[in-house]
Amino acid sequence: EATVDIDVKSKSSQPHWYERYVQPCVAELLGSALFIFIGCLSVVEDAEGAGRLQPALAHGLALGLTVAVLGDI
Repeated sequence: EATVDIDVKSKSSQPHWYERYVQPCVAELLGSALFIFIGCLSVVEDAEGAGRLQPALAHGLALGLTVAVLGDI
């Protein structure tokens, strides 16, 4: 019988300073920028008959994309 010894490194309970402070700030900046940029682009060329639906859908899709990409941070 062969036994396998696996060295398990214990991870510190405190996350690295980058993960704790910098990464959430960068994620917030990118998410807000994407949300505002997509929202502004959705009303630049206002198509006839789109009304309030076009900006609402654009904001909803931008928010969904932001949550899907940056939600785990």
